[in-house]
Amino acid sequence: PHGVRPTVSTRLGRLRGTLLSVEGAPAPVKAFLGVPFAKPPLGTLRFAPPEPPEPWSHLRDATSQPPMCLQDVSWMQVMAHALNIVPPNVSASEDCLYLNVFTPDTEAKLPVLVSIHGGGLIAGSASMYDTPALSAFENVVLVVLQYRLGIPGFFSTGSKEAPGNWGLLDQVAALRWVQENIEAFGGDPTSVTIMGESAGGFSVGVQVLSPLSRGLFHRAISESGVALLNILAVKDLRAMVQTVANVSGCENSSPAALVRCLRSKTEEELAALNIQLCQVFGSALAVVDGKLLPKAPEELLAAKEFRKVPYLIGINNHEYGWTLPQSGLFVSITEVMDRQAVTAAFQESAPVLNIPVEATQRALKEYVGETEDPRELRAQFLDYMGDVMFLLPSVRTARAHRDSGAPVYFYQFQHRPSIFRDTRPVYVKADHVDQVIFVSGTPLLRSKDSPLGEYTEEEKRLSKTMMRYWANFARSGNPNGRGQVKWPRYDQKEGYLELGLEPRGAQKLKQDKVDFWLKTLPEQMREETARGKDTPRAV
Repeated sequence: PHGVRPTVSTRLGRLRGTLLSVEGAPAPVKAFLGVPFAKPPLGTLRFAPPEPPEPWSHLRDATSQPPMCLQDVSWMQVMAHALNIVPPNVSASEDCLYLNVFTPDTEAKLPVLVSIHGGGLIAGSASMYDTPALSAFENVVLVVLQYRLGIPGFFSTGSKEAPGNWGLLDQVAALRWVQENIEAFGGDPTSVTIMGESAGGFSVGVQVLSPLSRGLFHRAISESGVALLNILAVKDLRAMVQTVANVSGCENSSPAALVRCLRSKTEEELAALNIQLCQVFGSALAVVDGKLLPKAPEELLAAKEFRKVPYLIGINNHEYGWTLPQSGLFVSITEVMDRQAVTAAFQESAPVLNIPVEATQRALKEYVGETEDPRELRAQFLDYMGDVMFLLPSVRTARAHRDSGAPVYFYQFQHRPSIFRDTRPVYVKADHVDQVIFVSGTPLLRSKDSPLGEYTEEEKRLSKTMMRYWANFARSGNPNGRGQVKWPRYDQKEGYLELGLEPRGAQKLKQDKVDFWLKTLPEQMREETARGKDTPRAV
């Protein structure tokens, strides 16, 4: 009967959850929300690694969403719109190290999917992914974790006083919690897949590289984000620390003094400071701290120092189509862009993408050629941004894993959600984040009278197809299964899956652009450097 609330006994204490019925799914799902996986990171635990949570003796209520980690709540509106959901009605708090668990059967031993949310490491929450559909339709346990964001999550002095990466350490703590407790929820601790999109995909990539999460998961899925995302890598830590000191009014005489001063701020002061600084930096940044990340991601990849787990990686065909250029964090675009505007945009992109200005000049030639057509100019600029931000890091990561002998599956998501027909220009294809709508089963949970609109029958089918691929991968490390279009393995032929209303296998995604960036351009730059040594440069 639906009146009975499900309970589970974890190592720390008993929890009471709720029963959610999912239309069209074989059985209801038990949801346990706001489960603590670490001590609240307050006081001396601010800018410190997470500590194990305290046990409790009463029956703890797990029926309401946890507060989101400190962030600018207006970001949440933007993300909710991109995900086509109602913005979660939760407050932001420093006390936010909680996770949500969805399970179809607490007595079973089911594969576990652990989802790490996106949001540039400065925004997002577990409540954004409040969809039990994947768990209900595919009979898997879904864990959605939260981690400290922004300054509380990533402030680093680059020294022992505050090494940083607190938010990534929170993720490790949550994975440890899964190992110790997920059996009580019907999950199999020997079959854990970590998955994430955008900054969550980056996080997954970092955990694949990190010695700290060894043995805590067995497969990995990175959607539109890998550890090589250089928009999330620290360019200049010293300048960053100085900015934090300036904006906070704290003295930067020594790392210890700065950390002490930041720890003395009230939660309100920290929250305000975090919003200001995130506007300055555009995203929070992970650092090479020597422990979680022993070396820079590209060095670890080159040295094959990573977990050789099955890895599913992918991107969308218009990553820089709409949401990111509108965010104001990168390079903005206008409705009509002439040659001059696009040339300026290419130049402006150099510091954002962390590439030399000369490279942007060569890219301008490669992408734009001689065209004067404003639509073509804009289209090529958007492609260029998406390629450098997402395609190249993803392909480089896929190749490194493939060369290590690990199974790799790659996709390009290509479907423009019908739901955005009135809110996005017609030229926008599959934008950053669009795939999440389908992986999380949102189209299947929508009725005709939903204020957020309904999806087409084909879109519902696509959502079911994607949930099936993802769950197959979580079950076996291979997304293929009966009745599914064959998804080729990413080997020397670089096979991948085109994910649209009619999925199909293909090879060598955007080979011309990949070769330009990874072969032609580096050669040209090397030749130029060599020539530059012999001939005096005109200043």
